[in-house]
Amino acid sequence: MNPTPPTSLLYRLWTSAELAIRGLQALQPAAQLLARWFIAGVFFRSGLTKIADWETTVDLFTYEYQVPLLSPHIAAALGTSAELVLPAMILFGLGGRFAAAGLSIVNVVAVISVEDMPIPALQQHIFWASVLAGLLLWGPGRWSMDQVLWPRLRQRLFGASSMPASVTVARPSDSENRLSAP
Repeated sequence: MNPTPPTSLLYRLWTSAELAIRGLQALQPAAQLLARWFIAGVFFRSGLTKIADWETTVDLFTYEYQVPLLSPHIAAALGTSAELVLPAMILFGLGGRFAAAGLSIVNVVAVISVEDMPIPALQQHIFWASVLAGLLLWGPGRWSMDQVLWPRLRQRLFGASSMPASVTVARPSDSENRLSAP
């Protein structure tokens, strides 16, 4: 089969698509930062609301949120602590996947704990879960503390030669940035 000549319409469309995809890939760190900023704001504001009136928070965990296996006081303390600490970690991309996993648990417990959750509230929790799933699966991105600290910490703890050949830290090289087949 003969290759398509560089002057053909197909070739121009193909190269235009590659250029567009490279442009979108260049926006990934910004998109991950915006996702971290958004989800951190949601949970951090919730934590601030809880500490603003602790007595009401404990009452909510006693009568409204039926958290399984935990006393209302412990559930309130753990939930509020998670809503204040984990968003800060996500925002800075420090332990980003760990923080996303933790906030996912908080989100699931919130859904399970509220009886008769209105559909719009449930949809909001599902949206938050999808943002958290993206951060959990793809990490906090290149513009994160994890990208700076994690490789240095690993090298300091285990030495440069201790990394198995099959494991790589997410740092795209020039060859990985080129368009590859989906």
